[in-house]
Amino acid sequence: MSEEISRRYFCRVALAWVFLMARRQALADATPSCSSGKETAEETEGPYFKPRSPERRSLLEPGIEGRRLVLSGYVMTPSCVGLPGVMLDFWQADADGEYDNSGFRLRGHQFTDDQGRYRLETIVPGVYPGRTRHIHVKVRTRGTTILTSQLYFPGEVRNRSDWLFRQDLLLTVMDAGETMRARFDFVVTA
Repeated sequence: MSEEISRRYFCRVALAWVFLMARRQALADATPSCSSGKETAEETEGPYFKPRSPERRSLLEPGIEGRRLVLSGYVMTPSCVGLPGVMLDFWQADADGEYDNSGFRLRGHQFTDDQGRYRLETIVPGVYPGRTRHIHVKVRTRGTTILTSQLYFPGEVRNRSDWLFRQDLLLTVMDAGETMRARFDFVVTA
């Protein structure tokens, strides 16, 4: 009888453990990553920033060519708390490596949701002399810029020769299909 109780007890404990581990993984997957608590690295603004970009989550417009990119992630504190209402101002080159300096093509800003999430629809930017593929971003809270940086694409040959490139600013590409899906979480002190 005690052997049967032991087996029954073992089965219950094992089943409970499997359930708890599955639940823990599901919660971890739904939580923004913040592995080191280290703040996102600052980078130069570059010569192509334009203030007062339009508010929009999609930079796609008629006539814009290039491989589609959906970039998403969180803006959070070093203790992994999502920051709501933070402004992210994005700008980038087109598929040919050209910036629009007369209008606002491939430029726009948006605000994080109540959990600190953002989602940007754009294209994979082209390259131009001296630079690897990248997207510029300014992160602002309460009207104050708290971070200016650039995001880079993994596997680019020019990453090795671009003197501004930083490994810790690489996007995490989750799907390299027809529409590239990538993630980047910003860690800032608000």
